[in-house]
Amino acid sequence: MQVTIRPFGNSKGVVLPKPLLAQAGLGGEEAAEMTVEDGAIVLRKAPRPARSGWAEAAKALAAKGDDALVMGEFGNADDAELTW
Repeated sequence: MQVTIRPFGNSKGVVLPKPLLAQAGLGGEEAAEMTVEDGAIVLRKAPRPARSGWAEAAKALAAKGDDALVMGEFGNADDAELTW
């Protein structure tokens, strides 16, 4: 597919067709990682921050009541001797 490189202020840019972005898995993304590799401009999904979405997932589990301990409560054998 051939695209036109257009001026955008002091830069230049291209318009990426929606079907092409969807095919690359970038249709719903707001950001992408751009690099130059072997003379080609490459767009990739931006890496997600570590633990992204964990808080929302934990809240959803708790709302369903699906956050019970798997092994249950247990202590160490020597815990009875400790003063808390």
